[in-house]
Amino acid sequence: MAQTVNVIEIENVVKRYESGQGVVEALKGVDFHARHGEMVTIIGPSGSGKSTLLNMIGLLDTPTEGTVHLDGTDVTDFTEDELTEERRSKLGFVFQAFHLLPMLTAVENVELPSRWDTSVDRRDRAVDLLERVGLGDRTTHTPEELSGGQRQRVAIARALINKPDVVLADEPTGNLDQDTSDTVLTELTRLKDDEGVAIVAVTHDEQLLEYTDRVVELIDGRIQS
Repeated sequence: MAQTVNVIEIENVVKRYESGQGVVEALKGVDFHARHGEMVTIIGPSGSGKSTLLNMIGLLDTPTEGTVHLDGTDVTDFTEDELTEERRSKLGFVFQAFHLLPMLTAVENVELPSRWDTSVDRRDRAVDLLERVGLGDRTTHTPEELSGGQRQRVAIARALINKPDVVLADEPTGNLDQDTSDTVLTELTRLKDDEGVAIVAVTHDEQLLEYTDRVVELIDGRIQS
């Protein structure tokens, strides 16, 4: 069950970019939050600002105006090194294109984000995560030896290696058939229900909406109420 405390909170965020046509305002005073154990899905047409909002939540970009809080801490004015540490310790990322390194095995891909940490046995945790997503018999396989659904489950395991508070999923089912999508979405649901992870997903896939707790619609850089 979702806790009442917001693990991510964005308040009155504006994001402007310089372009060849002048200044583009991608986000226009956006408020957003997600709680532990909650799945929030962001929808909207292309060009509505979904990717910009996801980058803001993932601390991959900084606001022109407004504030960003992660786990109760105002990170708006953090340095790049401080933001990197916050991403490493509190955020996990799952992408539509998987972004697995082709020369590494499944377990080696899962280990990658924790390579800095010498205090834990990375290999044991990576194997355990792969077993949890149903790939205990595929640990030594490279991405080309795995199906699309198996690759996405490797990506989910990789996102969890550092025990994040928030998992950000960018079109997590975009390259998958319906049955495989069901498997991936069931695993994301288990994560939020059993481990209290907040899931924030951007999608065009209506199937994902069946699994979500709350839908946020973004149009022309504004949240629609």
